[in-house]
Amino acid sequence: MSDVTAKVVPGKATPRGAYPHVKTVGDQIWVSGTSSRRADDTFAGVEVGADGSVRLDIRQQTRAVIENIRDILRSVDADLTDLVQVTTYLVDMADFAGYNEVYAEFFDHTGPTRTTVAVRELPHPHLLIEITAVAVRHREG
Repeated sequence: MSDVTAKVVPGKATPRGAYPHVKTVGDQIWVSGTSSRRADDTFAGVEVGADGSVRLDIRQQTRAVIENIRDILRSVDADLTDLVQVTTYLVDMADFAGYNEVYAEFFDHTGPTRTTVAVRELPHPHLLIEITAVAVRHREG
């Protein structure tokens, strides 16, 4: 296969396994499952109180996930407008409304197709959401 690249994006959280952030084949782009984890292994949308209590915010996590996906896409000369499909994994469907509210800040009915599913858990107990994405670069001409 020619024109195939796989990339771990500098400045993003290092994948917790043997996989890239993004893989391209020609103009087609696949983004691995992306969370709100930062490069320093902290998470957006997580507050730990002095007493050890943890508050998780689906809105902050959703925004961080979509921004991380945008950064990953930009690393391969694409953007959110190039997305054609996303799959979202929520730990709790009670978070659907907050997730949907933030999602609508980035996309409308002309955006990517979308599937949202509930999962039992994600790779870290502070994660409420993970999104995978597929994009196609739109070339002028």
